[in-house]
Amino acid sequence: MELLKSIIAIRIIDGMNLSAVDLNLLVAFEALYDTRNVTLAGQRINRAQPSVSSALGRLRLLFQDELFLRTADGMQPTPKAAALMPAVSAALDQIRQALTQGAGFDPQAAAGRRFTVAASDYADVVIVPHIVAALRRDAPGIDLRIARLDRAALYEQLDNGSVDLAIGGHLAPPKRMLRERLYPEHFVCIADRHHPALRGRKLDLARYVALPHALFTPSDDGSARGVVDASLARLGQRRRVACTFAHIVALPHAVQGTDLVATLARRAALRLAGPGLTLRPLPPEVDPGPFDIDMVCSRRAPGDAALAWLQQVVRDAAARLAD
Repeated sequence: MELLKSIIAIRIIDGMNLSAVDLNLLVAFEALYDTRNVTLAGQRINRAQPSVSSALGRLRLLFQDELFLRTADGMQPTPKAAALMPAVSAALDQIRQALTQGAGFDPQAAAGRRFTVAASDYADVVIVPHIVAALRRDAPGIDLRIARLDRAALYEQLDNGSVDLAIGGHLAPPKRMLRERLYPEHFVCIADRHHPALRGRKLDLARYVALPHALFTPSDDGSARGVVDASLARLGQRRRVACTFAHIVALPHAVQGTDLVATLARRAALRLAGPGLTLRPLPPEVDPGPFDIDMVCSRRAPGDAALAWLQQVVRDAAARLAD
């Protein structure tokens, strides 16, 4: 069984009597990990709270670890539980896929399936709301987890099944992955509508360089460089990045009412910028041109009808955004 193979492969239960592993215990483990609450976990898998508590006791005995600790914020997983989760989740998904292969997929009747989508900040704002709306309308029994797109770990996550698909820009997956272009995107500049240096003036190169910038930098390496800085460097120019932010949603709030400007993807700007901001085209000398928003998947489960359905949901959402 793929479940037991996955657990053996990561050496978590090395030496354990595998005949003692009850699949229902691992279903309970997954529900506890997701909900961090015994009552909610029971509701998810249609079992009473005492039954889930009993399963947790058996899991603790099986793995010789507390697995979940009661805190003010709910049942928090131990390091061993966190190490177990990717293999358990991937293996349970493989079993679910095996049970549904050849039977087709009815989204309205689907229940108990959970998808994990790794999304960039941009995707969170622009395309994920359309995906969520489609699932709530067409497949209300399916659960969805939107995870941070970790570029350093993404392809390993896709390989091991802890992430089902990824959505974002500037992705460079290895050849073993399936990469699909969703639509092109390009950058614009946002500024306060009453910015004194821009009122009635064109945003040319000299003015763009002279103004202080706010920058969205999702990495934690302290970088203050974005996509346009390579274009500026080729021109022998450099801008001043006065503020950096880890989340794209912070940019409009930082820009409005200040002398800052910010460069970000147009569709994100249209969603985030309120009436107090204005959108302006970048100076042509620094505009890097269009870039692709992609969907990336693993090739590990080509017969998974449910995942194929989700991929089509993403394509349909992208088609509504393309213009």
